Amino acid sequence: MTKHEHSECLGCSLANKALPVQVVYEDDFVCCILDHDPFNEGHTLILPKKHFRFVDEFDTETANAVMNAAQIMSKAIKKMYKPDGITVCQNGGTIDDLTHYHMHVVPRYENQSFASFFTEEPWDNEVLKVKLPETRKELAEVISELLA
Repeated sequence: MTKHEHSECLGCSLANKALPVQVVYEDDFVCCILDHDPFNEGHTLILPKKHFRFVDEFDTETANAVMNAAQIMSKAIKKMYKPDGITVCQNGGTIDDLTHYHMHVVPRYENQSFASFFTEEPWDNEVLKVKLPETRKELAEVISELLA
């Protein structure tokens, strides 16, 4: 597969930084970016750099890299935001608006409904959107400390 074979894929463009993204962690196989429409501060997407649409298409290196990144992101989010829990989820098929595999890592809090995450219902996150560059810097720093 050539690099340009999936140049029309939004997920490939995000994972390979062809579009502006807030990268908090990356390795040879995955890129972890802040969601541009965060459910809570620290809401991160893990995207393979190679084009995969579904989890069952992964090669071993990508599968390991995605799970390793999920662990790193979860540790960093717990340390930074002290959430009541973390939801790690992935939507595939026609409900996947990127047509590229991506895993969400979302800090969660008691008494906060998660239903709107799965609907078109908007949530109030304008402040979080404005803070994305600051959030990226802080979360990336915590991740580098964890990996040091």
